[in-house]
Amino acid sequence: MRNALAHAPAKQRTAVAAMLKTIFAQETKAEAEAQWEVVADALREKQEKLGVFMDASRDDVLAYMDFPREHWTQIASTNPIERVNREIKRRADVIGIFPIDEAIVRLVGALMLETNDEWTVARRYMSPESLARVTDNADVRLPTVAT
Repeated sequence: MRNALAHAPAKQRTAVAAMLKTIFAQETKAEAEAQWEVVADALREKQEKLGVFMDASRDDVLAYMDFPREHWTQIASTNPIERVNREIKRRADVIGIFPIDEAIVRLVGALMLETNDEWTVARRYMSPESLARVTDNADVRLPTVAT
């Protein structure tokens, strides 16, 4: 949405955002693709650059609709990565200066392992049952965690 709005004139961003939101309000991927074409054609008449951008990005933007509907919100959200980035920044600020590059890699690696363990056990973002429907491996199991 931000990338598309960057191509729209400042005075028309509210209207463009409202048009783009109609795409994501659709119930199925086919309906969203049809609405995408309607919106892209309407925008192309006034802003050629935005129309070209939409043509190039349709498959990437609507890729999340290939998954079950209950996953759409989690896939589209950037909250988990933003949370991890904030934690990396917070811990890096505490340390201040890193003497060698390996120290940064070690810090970020430890945070990634910690986050993986936390999300695997305590804060499952998606249930194993719902993931089993989209994976080739029907027997989804969580790794054992040392207590």
